Amino acid sequence: MGFQNEDLIQELGYDDDVDYDLRDSIEDLIGSELLTEEDHDVVDAVIFWWRDGDGDLVDSLMDALNCLEESGIVWLLTPKQGREGHVSPALIQQEAPSAGLHVTTSEGVSEDWSAVRLAPRKKN
Repeated sequence: MGFQNEDLIQELGYDDDVDYDLRDSIEDLIGSELLTEEDHDVVDAVIFWWRDGDGDLVDSLMDALNCLEESGIVWLLTPKQGREGHVSPALIQQEAPSAGLHVTTSEGVSEDWSAVRLAPRKKN
């Protein structure tokens, strides 16, 4: 996912269904705990656990940008196909531009979760 030691990573959408092993490996890599929704530090990246039924994706992605540094990345983590709460990749492709983001890549990050890397659109 491209994280480095001392990166500040904010976690949004935390619930009991998140992948704890993935969270632990990110915290080990960055050398600190993930910041919560209540933290307002400027962050290098956001990991956002998102499930079908969590609300309006565009509004939530725009909220995720509040503490993100200008060149920061949002990793949108969604349940894999066939899992409860699965979100269609087509929906993410459609909704991300309305939030000022574009899909750059996607990858499976655990047995139950996929990750889509969203980057801010370049300003002209």
